[in-house]
Amino acid sequence: MKKPRVLIVEDESSIAELIAVNLRHNGFDPIWSEDGVSAQREIDTLAPDLILLDWMLPGQSGLQLARQWRKDPLTKAIPILMLTARGDEPDKVAGLDAGADDYITKPFSTQEMLARIRAVLRRRTPEAPTERIEIGELVLDTATHRVTWQGGALKVGPTEFKLLGYLMQNAERVHSRSQLLDKVWGDHVYIEERTVDVHVKRLRESLGGAAPMVETVRGAGYRLTAQATV
Repeated sequence: MKKPRVLIVEDESSIAELIAVNLRHNGFDPIWSEDGVSAQREIDTLAPDLILLDWMLPGQSGLQLARQWRKDPLTKAIPILMLTARGDEPDKVAGLDAGADDYITKPFSTQEMLARIRAVLRRRTPEAPTERIEIGELVLDTATHRVTWQGGALKVGPTEFKLLGYLMQNAERVHSRSQLLDKVWGDHVYIEERTVDVHVKRLRESLGGAAPMVETVRGAGYRLTAQATV
């Protein structure tokens, strides 16, 4: 299995070396660049899976680079984590507005960095349901993008379709809102966890008679069950 390639854009060699060692020991393939020019060369050559980008750099700042890479078709889909000593709320917002997927404030622990990297990579690769899933009389078909209940077609929106596919593929298991965000939404969309509730409500409305199959587990999240009385 290919190791995820992480481009570290950091002008302080001691910090970059420490990050690279920890990444290497945890199953990643790190590459180091000390400024935007060398980082762009690496991107053109190697196409990293994720960029760890320092805010303060010689030449172009991390903020400028993030904006530039978000506009470029080659790099607009690559996750970016900003690394910086700036912890103020306006700076965090500026980093996210520039296109960063997440924000790590120095000093940070190795475990925090690894957890954030893994979370962002998961969101970039949301799970796709298998082609056809049947639970009782509820059927979801990804090939035709149709959902049926007791043989009748249901109108389900695109986000609700993905949500239903994941819940059906993992039926009877309880999923927290944050897990659903990671597994269903994907990409670097910044939404509140409560937005999941809105989509679950819409999904239930779309399911009609099958709505009770989507259960709320108080304090834990949601699950899809074949055991519900419908």
